[in-house]
Amino acid sequence: MNEIQTVTLQQAVQLIVNNPKTRFILRGEPGVGKTSIAQAIAQIANLPLAMLDCPNLDLGDVCMPVIDHENGVTRYYPNARFGIHTGEPVVMVLDEFTKAADPVKNMLHPLLEVFKPRLGDIPTPEGTIIYLTGNLDTDGVGDGLAQHTRQRVCELIVSKPNYEEWTPWALNNGIESVVIAWVHRYPQCLASYVDGVKNEFIFHPSSPQDNVVSPRTLEIASGIIKNRHLYDEDALMAALTGVAGAAFAASIVSFIRFQESLPSIASIKEQPNTAIIPEDPGARAVLTFGLLEHVEKDTLTNILKYLRRMEEEWQVVFCVALARHESKKAIAFANREFALWAADNEDLL
Repeated sequence: MNEIQTVTLQQAVQLIVNNPKTRFILRGEPGVGKTSIAQAIAQIANLPLAMLDCPNLDLGDVCMPVIDHENGVTRYYPNARFGIHTGEPVVMVLDEFTKAADPVKNMLHPLLEVFKPRLGDIPTPEGTIIYLTGNLDTDGVGDGLAQHTRQRVCELIVSKPNYEEWTPWALNNGIESVVIAWVHRYPQCLASYVDGVKNEFIFHPSSPQDNVVSPRTLEIASGIIKNRHLYDEDALMAALTGVAGAAFAASIVSFIRFQESLPSIASIKEQPNTAIIPEDPGARAVLTFGLLEHVEKDTLTNILKYLRRMEEEWQVVFCVALARHESKKAIAFANREFALWAADNEDLL
């Protein structure tokens, strides 16, 4: 398993966007982001997005025969959800293609042809980007890819993003700071069974769990945690267990309790030299990532003063994350104190 050649999500995007006539199929374990990159591809290509959930398609959801009375023939017309009826190119995602019924796969097969791809009797507009997704055969979740399909696609095995790869995305997509801090503390939650790893958080086909930690479930959990003030801890624990498993729920709820021992943000902004420093490393992680949300032109200097009172590890975590934050990094590099730190630690950015 360790010899499998994989690509990151970013590499997959680059390959798909720059090879529009190639039909890539992205395969990887559940929840790693194979489908979610569709938005990025459509944005880069500046094309509308058509998402097709292949396991839920029946033949009538793909194409329907219609009578051409004028010519005395029947023709196949595709469903409007595929987006090609406009004559303009689209980004088309055949999601979970490997779980589709065989007749549906056969109906979709002409989209995979190199020459004159079509759906029913309608050619795909020039410039259309089509990619497929599916799980690994070893995941044991009912995926299959016939040999005649493999001859028409380029199969890419997508690696599960590790903490360093996941964090910049999380920072720029509104993931709750306590979730990012928890992943920083427990990076093994993003390990993959493909690399021979097995732990209480992750998916493993030899001991399947109802709910596991993955980039997808972390995003769902973030939304629930964001609204935690609206329900009690028992309800929060139950919901998080239902999203990513009991081990995750128990661990991150303990992290959330650290919030009670944290100094107020106001005290850090106004009294950086005397504000309380939490003793527990978990609390420090929660605080460090939480401070990113409060970075403004008039607060960053005092936040940096406060962090200098903590171990260098937390200063590095904060500054590296800030330098990768799309909406905050401009503030950072315009700040004299941060610019000096960045100049001394350029190899970390």
